[in-house]
Amino acid sequence: MTDAVRERFARFAAEEAPGRSELYAEWAAGVAGDPQVAGILARIPETRRQPPLVFAVSRMLGAGVEPFDAWRAFVIARADEIVSECTDRRLQTNEPLRLAALLPVLAEIDGPIALLEIGASAGLCLYPDRYSYRIVGADGLVRAELHPADGPSSVLLESRVEGDLPALRLPDVVWRAGVDLAPLDARDEKDRRWLRSLVWPGEEGREARVTAALDIAAADPPLLLRGDAAERLVELVRSAPSDATLVITTPGVLVHIPRAARLALVDRIRASPARWVTIDPPALLDLWQPPVDPGHWSGFVVALDGRVRASADPLGRWWEWRAGDGRDAT
Repeated sequence: MTDAVRERFARFAAEEAPGRSELYAEWAAGVAGDPQVAGILARIPETRRQPPLVFAVSRMLGAGVEPFDAWRAFVIARADEIVSECTDRRLQTNEPLRLAALLPVLAEIDGPIALLEIGASAGLCLYPDRYSYRIVGADGLVRAELHPADGPSSVLLESRVEGDLPALRLPDVVWRAGVDLAPLDARDEKDRRWLRSLVWPGEEGREARVTAALDIAAADPPLLLRGDAAERLVELVRSAPSDATLVITTPGVLVHIPRAARLALVDRIRASPARWVTIDPPALLDLWQPPVDPGHWSGFVVALDGRVRASADPLGRWWEWRAGDGRDAT
């Protein structure tokens, strides 16, 4: 089992962390070469020992953003606590920047909107109308800026658009709700610390963005239910106001659900009286219209009711509008 841990962390150090967090690359390479630390992490259930989860838990518990030797000493000293927290937690990347890639799709939907997110975490992606947006071109020049009706937001979502720029407007959201296996409360300091710990060292601006979004959610908390989405979806759908367009979003969550459960959930969503907005890896689902060739698709697929609208970075840092341009499946 220790060998499997070392192999997993070596792969993370070589393929996943470079270019995003050099410190996490160093920590992961250190685990790969350290049988004692790998042995501690082997006590964590396999589904809970992903490198980003282990690193986030250690930082939540107080590990500093320091070289591997200091982190190693912390892990050895707090081994039981780290194993326990990792066993109980799961990755909950609550990145509001994803909304930059979803904004043009939400702009297509007539409002007012009742917004329901599956895998909502703390609900930071339930406030597309409360954030400011700056869309820049490949040349770095600003192509569009949008702000809430009451002025610029403390959360500025900046993304890069390639190609055509579709019509953009902020949605009129009148109801916000979500479901999660372990929902987080934006008002709770421990939950806030956990979400900030999930930000990788080196991702400049992201922790400040998440913190500001947490403040917005804390001031006007959404309805968040605990449980399996497939089991609680009907309840949430019935709770939505009847005079608003119900929009169900699944930004980045479906990839974490086993295939059989994922397909069953998608069937329930599509049978609901709602519009469905998602952003997923191109090979994850086979319902895209028009069909998508994963081998010739950059980024994730952004879709509305299964209809391809854009390709995008999974965290919303860039997007390219693909609707009706003759390049939908290429």
